[in-house]
Amino acid sequence: MSEPTRDDLRRAVLDLLSERKPTSSICPSDVARRVRPDDWRPLMDPVRAAARDLVDAGEVEITQRGEVVDPDIARGPIRIRRPRGTD
Repeated sequence: MSEPTRDDLRRAVLDLLSERKPTSSICPSDVARRVRPDDWRPLMDPVRAAARDLVDAGEVEITQRGEVVDPDIARGPIRIRRPRGTD
């Protein structure tokens, strides 16, 4: 099985988000399991890196405990969501 590219992982993040309600978030493990169900754990860091790319592009936000965080310094569990409006 070939290694998924960063582009594959970015696409998987966006695909998963598009399948959920606009207010939903996903875990990096959701993405890793979608891309490689039988051996997903090694993909956790690459998925987080792909999510950082999407943050830089303004396509997603990274949260911890419901608060948006800087993905470059986030440690521990994170969630990925679509950007929220400033209502």
